[in-house]
Amino acid sequence: MTGSALKQTHALQGEYALPEPLPLHFGGVLPQVRVAWCLDGPEAAPVVLVLGGISAGRHVVESDRPGWWREMMGPGRAMDTRQYRVLGIDFLGGSGMTTGPVAGQTDFPSISAYDQAEIIRQLLAHLGIAQLHAVIGASYGGMVGLAIGERYPQLAQRLIIISASHRTHPMATAWRSVQRSVVRYALSHGEGAEGLRIARALAMATYRSAAEFEQRFSGEPERTDQGFRFPVESYLFARGDAYAATYVPESFVCLSESIDLHCVNPAEIKVPVTLVAIDEDQLVPLEDMRALRAQLGGISELIELSSKYGHDAFLKETNALASVFAKALSH
Repeated sequence: MTGSALKQTHALQGEYALPEPLPLHFGGVLPQVRVAWCLDGPEAAPVVLVLGGISAGRHVVESDRPGWWREMMGPGRAMDTRQYRVLGIDFLGGSGMTTGPVAGQTDFPSISAYDQAEIIRQLLAHLGIAQLHAVIGASYGGMVGLAIGERYPQLAQRLIIISASHRTHPMATAWRSVQRSVVRYALSHGEGAEGLRIARALAMATYRSAAEFEQRFSGEPERTDQGFRFPVESYLFARGDAYAATYVPESFVCLSESIDLHCVNPAEIKVPVTLVAIDEDQLVPLEDMRALRAQLGGISELIELSSKYGHDAFLKETNALASVFAKALSH
């Protein structure tokens, strides 16, 4: 099937209100849930659900606004939207248009990747999508993809999972626990944005590799009125500033916790799975990805890549992932 044989469409988007209250995996019920979604690509094309990290949202492809994975998704790109239709959502509990905590809210319940899988199941039924050609999930989105594969195997023909395993490594939980504590402390003092700025700066140090930081930030520090400021410090806090300007601190706490609560049963995942692991990933060690592959209940493949971008390689390694997508999606 070629792009010329398909009727091209503009991106479609909307919000779907679940008809019933949503019981949650870890207890409690959300009485009203709205799911924000976006579809981009030809009407008759196979649909691919694309999910990223906790700050990713429904806008995956560059259309009327920048997509979070625009380097990878679009006409003629690694995921060619002339041949595939890309579905993106805002996560439950996140900072988008899907139901989540509002600023100042302290009682939003804990969210599981299984809860994300359930709202996706209901959204697909609403959109009339009987089965996805694939789920592509990276980082937290990969955890949600695995939850779909376990709970709702009929919904997807295959999974492509990047930098996500069946469980969260305790070292990664250690880093994120500190980040959440910083945000909670700041919120208790009315400084949620500043807490999120610091937490995001710390998180950025875990997303990349030591080799990249050595290459980029080995220059001399700058003397300021407050003391010396190091090149890597300037980078980290610039990223923290940008994040805090757009993200709700309470949503960060919610989805960061959801990552650390993640645990699926690989033996129950019988959908074909392509796994992509990054040697330099500090958050999802290669050993965990190998263990996941060994325990999966169906056909699987593990592709091991090396990248100075570490956990963030899925945002940067366009050429390597293009070949992964082409092979996995053609099966």
